[in-house]
Amino acid sequence: MMRRKEILRKTNETRIRVSMNLDGTGKSAIETGVGFLDHLLALFAFHAGIDLEIEAAGDLQTDDHHIVEDIGIVMGQVLRALADDKKGLARYGYFLLPMDEVLARSVIDLSGRAYLVFAAEFRRENIGALATENIEEFFKALVREAELTLHLEILRPGNDHHQAEALFKCFGRALQTAVAKEKNGRIPSTKGMPE
Repeated sequence: MMRRKEILRKTNETRIRVSMNLDGTGKSAIETGVGFLDHLLALFAFHAGIDLEIEAAGDLQTDDHHIVEDIGIVMGQVLRALADDKKGLARYGYFLLPMDEVLARSVIDLSGRAYLVFAAEFRRENIGALATENIEEFFKALVREAELTLHLEILRPGNDHHQAEALFKCFGRALQTAVAKEKNGRIPSTKGMPE
């Protein structure tokens, strides 16, 4: 059974459609109006091995905050729906990723508990049209809605462009491991699921 889900979210500020297939091949079609964000999300999809479609429109005349955060919200909602009861999933994912001089680490637990540790500092205010402060806002929204624990860190800093790319690639690789199917088909917790 293919693990695919689509969610459309409309507010007065944005209209976001996200379609995700966890059993894809890394294909993406992304249009957010923020070019560098499109690039980062395409890297994420490729390295997670998922198919990802995003259509986003919003109040970019204000700034990029609302659209970046709302994409994180919808992506998190889709991930939560796809992980469902977590039965048969690996649950945990871990990856270290070098991007030239930069080293990033991503550790994921599909725990049902939203918690983010984000340790990355940027020297530039913007990369293209993306405010670097909104990279953390994206992950905050995604983690909250997906109800997962994520530790996302730059262990060795460097060029801001490389740092941003490393974070999204590394997150994709760790997520690929966490959502992998295990043969035992059990719920990956000694607690089981509440009745």
